[in-house]
Amino acid sequence: MKLPISWLKEYVDIDVSIKELETKLFSSGFEVEEVLDLGKEISRCVVGVITSIEKHQDSDHLQICKLDCGKYGENIQIVTGASNVFVGAVVPVALDGATLKNGIKIKSGKLRGVASNGMLCSGEELGIDDNFFAGASVYGILILPENTPKGADIKDIVGLNDFVFDISITANRPDCQSILGMAREVSAILKKPLKMPSIFFVENEENEKKLTVEVLDNELCPRYIAHLVENIKIKDSPIFIKRRLLLCGINPINTIVDITNYVLLEMGQPMHAFDFQKLEGQKIVIRRAKENEKISTLDKKEFALNDKNLVICDSKKPVALAGIMGGLDSGITETTTEIVFESAKFTRENIRKTSRALGQSSDSSHRFEKGVDEFTTEMAMKRALNLINLLDCGKITNIHFDSRKQEKPLQKISTSFSKINKLLGIDISKETIIDILQRLNFEITSNPLKDEFVAIVPQYREDLTGYPDLAEEIIRIYGYDHITPTLLENTQITKGGLSQSQKDEFKAKNALVNQGFCEIITYSFFGEKDIDLFKFEKDAFERKFIRLQNPLTEDIEIMKTTLAPSTLRIIEKNIKKSVEEGRFFELANIYIPKELPLVDFPIERKTLSLGAFGKDESFFSIKGALESFAENFNLKFRFEPTNKPFLHPYVSANILLEEKVIGFVGQVGYDILEELSIDKNVFIAELNFEEFYQKYNPHYHYKPVSKHLEIKRDLALVVKEEITSGEIENIIFASSKKISNVVLFDIYKGEQIENGNKSMAYNITFAPDENPITHEEVDKYIEKILKNLKEKLSIELR
Repeated sequence: MKLPISWLKEYVDIDVSIKELETKLFSSGFEVEEVLDLGKEISRCVVGVITSIEKHQDSDHLQICKLDCGKYGENIQIVTGASNVFVGAVVPVALDGATLKNGIKIKSGKLRGVASNGMLCSGEELGIDDNFFAGASVYGILILPENTPKGADIKDIVGLNDFVFDISITANRPDCQSILGMAREVSAILKKPLKMPSIFFVENEENEKKLTVEVLDNELCPRYIAHLVENIKIKDSPIFIKRRLLLCGINPINTIVDITNYVLLEMGQPMHAFDFQKLEGQKIVIRRAKENEKISTLDKKEFALNDKNLVICDSKKPVALAGIMGGLDSGITETTTEIVFESAKFTRENIRKTSRALGQSSDSSHRFEKGVDEFTTEMAMKRALNLINLLDCGKITNIHFDSRKQEKPLQKISTSFSKINKLLGIDISKETIIDILQRLNFEITSNPLKDEFVAIVPQYREDLTGYPDLAEEIIRIYGYDHITPTLLENTQITKGGLSQSQKDEFKAKNALVNQGFCEIITYSFFGEKDIDLFKFEKDAFERKFIRLQNPLTEDIEIMKTTLAPSTLRIIEKNIKKSVEEGRFFELANIYIPKELPLVDFPIERKTLSLGAFGKDESFFSIKGALESFAENFNLKFRFEPTNKPFLHPYVSANILLEEKVIGFVGQVGYDILEELSIDKNVFIAELNFEEFYQKYNPHYHYKPVSKHLEIKRDLALVVKEEITSGEIENIIFASSKKISNVVLFDIYKGEQIENGNKSMAYNITFAPDENPITHEEVDKYIEKILKNLKEKLSIELR
């Protein structure tokens, strides 16, 4: 926000330097991002009076002027080519060694053989025009008023002795998005009285005109004020208004438009003026737009609206997009003679959504999106009418309308001095606390003999709700440098470092990185369309999500109940950027509500998601990565068929740990890949990391390596089509404690195998302990394995 210091000084006496003021504002929570010194480039430029003029003998257009510049010299000779100078003219004089706008430097020299000890300046050379100082746009030398003191610094005369702060205002302080709002803060910081702008105006009590206003949606428009002004005079605004608008980045137009912009900057309240004669039926209606209703705004853009957009209408059509921009058909022109001033409070959510949906924004919409309070809405209308009187540009009628959903009661915060001090961790006296709050315009009720007090919050501070807010207000004015570092109760100093669970999370990540996976980090929320993409059942827990109240976009509108969609989206982006292969993982929380609507914090469950694609990837490659991951934690997964709606029905499995399903792995279904325009096979996995981690025993037990050799045997089995490898492996492991590993190394279907069957070949490792294992013993184990496979799964040796 732009804050001209000269405008600020109208409301607060500032007796500190610009640098000190900047520091004090920063200490109070207002960062000054830039300080613009208007006259920084201009030096040694003073006021002079032309005492004589002579023609230059060697030039028809040059003139030799003698000037009285007061203390800088009473007979300074300057040669000029300007034709508008005359004896007695008061002009800006750039002396020898002066600097001007754009780095121009002035030195004494000779023009056609005649000494010239400076230069007479135009408005352009000072960087100003008629909107900044009267006469500055004239072609020639700037002629100053006759009573301008000789020798005065030109910056003081034309208003260039000013500074403009560009202040970063935090989202919770919409009350400071104005000159008056910052003046209130500076008044409290410097302990200076605040001089409020005048809101007095005189209205004409005799008027027969009628204006009807209807607010049909007071949820989106809690307050609407309208006032009729007649006998409008469209003319230029006075210099002080023009200059202030320019310093804040707004071009002056005419008195009426300038008043609305002036009040916006001064009070932080957006205003609008309608041409009363253009309002059909002499009526204003605030309502939701009809489906596909059209409006053309002041910038000549046409929009098709819907019932989510709030509009200001006359008796037939929309004449303004509420809080954003006025309509082309009701704008102020040079022929306007009657206007209706509008000052309103529109809900920030509706203005933000409409502005983004239509791609239309303005200074007004930016203010409404940050929040406008009803107190300022009323005061701004009075200030606008005051300026009508001050500028003599209209006659204020007594036709006034004020609609309010309900009168907002004063916000009262009851607390105690000890509670404030306990929260801040320091002792501030009662007198200091009361003084600070009163300087911030709180009304304080307290008993000198008691600890408790009641603070009535200023009507423009809608961000304050409890005693912690009061504490924050107190400490930012009292000074954060008064806070002394102290430990919280029941805490102690430690050496720091990572907890065991954090170390184990890094261990899990490193285990995946060592297998070629890259970590991804995504938002904690995604879109409902991602849930729909994965075709979850209506009663699936993934659909019991927490919806954000004010999502930025539909892509991030609900809290995650699964990580898989985000992993697939990352893979989609990489494939569409011509990445040929990739492996990704994410270890993050999902959010499971205890009940809906939400009444308590949700359960945050740590979850691991994996994704892979590329010519070398398959179901078995990602399954192997999971098995290797489990081995890093001395755990072993088992896999069984699953039927997830988003996975290939024959290339997917549940992940089991100690007979409990903790996740899934598989190939993404072709229908989903087609919807995403992905022409590669993609494999994903997801598991409940918390349940996995609970089974992890970080204490290792040493087991000596056997001195004896392992024995390996291969078995080729004829198996029914529906039997899985996991079922076979479970029976093999259960057949002997000597079996240390079972690896499926071949699957065959062909002429030598009956229909409905397949051949599966396994490599089985038998590990000895203290004693060697013999081939005879292994033969017995093989017999037992084959017997168990035949009895339980009807499997035959091929």
